[in-house]
Amino acid sequence: MASQTAYDRAYVKLALEVSIQIGLAILLATACLFVIRPFAPLITWGVIIAIAAYPSFRKLQHALGGRGVLAAILFTVVLLAVVILPTVLLAGTLVEGIHNVSVRVKEQSLVIPEPPANVERWPVIGGPLKTVWGLASKDLTAAVRSFAPQIKAVMPELLTASAGVALTLLQFILAIVVAGVLLANAEPIYEVTCSLANRFFGEKGPEFQRLVGATIRSVTTGILGVALIQSVLAGVGFLVAGLPGAGLWTVFFLIAAVLQLSVIVLIPAVVYMFAISGATKAIIFLVWCVIVALIDNVLKPLLLGRGVAVPIAVIFVGAIGGFVTIGIIGLFIGAVVLSVGYKLFLAWLDHSPTIHANV
Repeated sequence: MASQTAYDRAYVKLALEVSIQIGLAILLATACLFVIRPFAPLITWGVIIAIAAYPSFRKLQHALGGRGVLAAILFTVVLLAVVILPTVLLAGTLVEGIHNVSVRVKEQSLVIPEPPANVERWPVIGGPLKTVWGLASKDLTAAVRSFAPQIKAVMPELLTASAGVALTLLQFILAIVVAGVLLANAEPIYEVTCSLANRFFGEKGPEFQRLVGATIRSVTTGILGVALIQSVLAGVGFLVAGLPGAGLWTVFFLIAAVLQLSVIVLIPAVVYMFAISGATKAIIFLVWCVIVALIDNVLKPLLLGRGVAVPIAVIFVGAIGGFVTIGIIGLFIGAVVLSVGYKLFLAWLDHSPTIHANV
């Protein structure tokens, strides 16, 4: 009886010590998460960029005789140039376009053509659009004044959104630097990821490690890459057609293309061209916009899901669902989570017990 009591006391003491250790571990982990939380998006983007760029980085490293640090520096400089130079050119185009429009509005030299006769028959928006368009064609200043309360209400949100875009761009630039540091230390980081994958998934760790990397690269090329290609082609069309504020149209198109809604930007652009240009020029612009809108049907099957042992539909649904849920970084997180979940579900099915019926 006494030995049993001593055993119970020792068991209770051991359970208490284990509980304290687990509590301290949870407290330490929570404190670490709070400390790194401000840097979590930056680190996440750096990891995503590094994984997406790793195959190209390896080729550059091989070309430089295996010098990883030099390859990482050159790769970082190239990526920064690819991001910064177009941004500066686009910002210049936007500022110049806004300045020209504001000057022409003040000088009352900006001419808005009268709306087509069939605008009023358009469903839902036909009547209000004809009223606003007609007022703008007769007196643009009066039309702007009529929307002054709405413009004042939207301005704070617009300024907040602009600040958010600038902050996101700065964060992305810093993430490229983080990616360069990760690429320079690719070998030891790879060993750490192997250990983590083995710890989480056991013998299937290497398979899931490859799946995560392949999924991130697939989303980069299949969604962001296709959206970027479409945006470049659309921007060329906007510039050649002489669309006012072509840079701003291109930015809107890029955002819509990532959301798989590029048509909603092309339709008003085509309508505007038919309203202000001759039939031949407008038809050529329409054909070009149709090509831009349909090109993703050719590129996505070639790029999305390439090298990934998961159906394209799973990656696509995960990417778009993640984007809607948590923003642009959700493109990658959603695709990775759904792909890993899909593979785990298949593994569970393969290892599920088989019930044999008695005959």
